[in-house]
Amino acid sequence: MRETTKHWTVRHFSQANPAGPGCDSVPTLLRRLADAIEGLGPAEVQDVVLSSETTEHGPWWSGTVYFHLSGDEH
Repeated sequence: MRETTKHWTVRHFSQANPAGPGCDSVPTLLRRLADAIEGLGPAEVQDVVLSSETTEHGPWWSGTVYFHLSGDEH
């Protein structure tokens, strides 16, 4: 008997602080991500990943949110 492989998909989006002064503000990025998540409506967040790259203004923070919308099969 052959086992059936299940596959899951997840939606995602990424956001970053604007480049330049202030790009190093983690609270600002978290507020931006929270506003975007609320804008999705009913969503189940799977994961949030923060990362940064070094710039002349300090770390430039970005975040990726992985989520399912109500009605998505998962």
